Amino acid sequence: MSLRSYLTSYAVVLSPPHVARTFGAALVGRLSYGIVFLSLVLAVTRVTGSYAVAGGVIALFGLTSSLLSPFRARLIDRHGPRKALAPMAVLYAGLLGALAAMTWRAGAPRDLLWITGAACGACSPPLGPLMRTLWGVLVPDRELLPRAYSLDTVAEELLYTIGPLLAGLFAAYANPALGVAVSAGLVLTGALALVSSPVVRNREASSKADGTTGGPSPAARPAPAARVKTWYRHSVVFSAGLGACLGALSLIAVAFAGQHHHIASVAWVEAALAVSSAMGGLLYGAVRWQVSLQMRLLFLTVALSLFVILAGQSPGIYILVAVVGAAGLFVAPVLTSVYLIADEAAAPNARAEAGAWVNTAYNVGNSAGIAGIGLLISRLPLAACFAVAAAVTLLPAAALAVSIGRRRNPRSAVVATGLR
Repeated sequence: MSLRSYLTSYAVVLSPPHVARTFGAALVGRLSYGIVFLSLVLAVTRVTGSYAVAGGVIALFGLTSSLLSPFRARLIDRHGPRKALAPMAVLYAGLLGALAAMTWRAGAPRDLLWITGAACGACSPPLGPLMRTLWGVLVPDRELLPRAYSLDTVAEELLYTIGPLLAGLFAAYANPALGVAVSAGLVLTGALALVSSPVVRNREASSKADGTTGGPSPAARPAPAARVKTWYRHSVVFSAGLGACLGALSLIAVAFAGQHHHIASVAWVEAALAVSSAMGGLLYGAVRWQVSLQMRLLFLTVALSLFVILAGQSPGIYILVAVVGAAGLFVAPVLTSVYLIADEAAAPNARAEAGAWVNTAYNVGNSAGIAGIGLLISRLPLAACFAVAAAVTLLPAAALAVSIGRRRNPRSAVVATGLR
């Protein structure tokens, strides 16, 4: 398939009425999260002179944001985006504005910075999970839904690449607190534009009519409750495993580069992972797969894990960049598959919450992976550390393989008709 064919295939996803407007509004708001963390670190460090204070603010912000994300998403599922998301965005933007004001000049009390940072995270709008629930309404053709999710995943990764660059520009040519203020403006603009979309209004109208939050009706999701819960658990566990693997990989790459006296080259490892992940996500979405979603996830995860193990055998930094780049081809496809499974397995009135749990699992896994491998790097050879990073994705893959085997056994399983 040529480049033009790939672009045309994604244009099909964006061509229906209101799709580009709705997706664009969500991306504007989500860019805020790409900018805010680095801007906040730089701003707090600048005015307090303390990395410990900055680390505390970011830790509290990230902790409350990740752990409370499913509960904020549940509010959106229950009350609709216009009633829940809009006030959330206004409050979040206001708190970010307060942080920007406090970090513009020195003098803000440390305790107040910590409290405000925690409050910001507690009410940060779950724009990503909400957008993924809207794809089911925007793209009624279920064959095109993986393509839409791939586009969403790749776009989100690009935002987290562009965002820190913008934060660096604000810090270099103005004031890092400006990045925090711009983040507030972006999330408010994006969230309000999103809830004003005709798609959101129509979704809420249909929710009142059928008692759900839109998307496929309960009749379209006939899989047995036990089977649905099994797939949902797998999606959350896979997300946590992927986060842990990538978190560990980022720290191992630093140690590897240090051992080979090319510490600055670790940036090439991260770049190779990000670029190849985007490429893999676009390729994954453009293909019409003939195997089940669960089998895809299984094969993609095993391939990712094998390349991570192979990275441990790299003789030098350039080979490591190439192998990690190959592993990156499977990152976005794995994450896309996980989101698709969670969306299909979730109850119609809890789809935003399901996506938020996947997000939370990934973020918690990422932090745990960094912390865990940090304890092992000084005790194990780096090749063994790469193997440990791969193991946290291979274990969920083994559990999924067992579930697939049970499903195919007619004596112990019923085919889950809603999961394709």
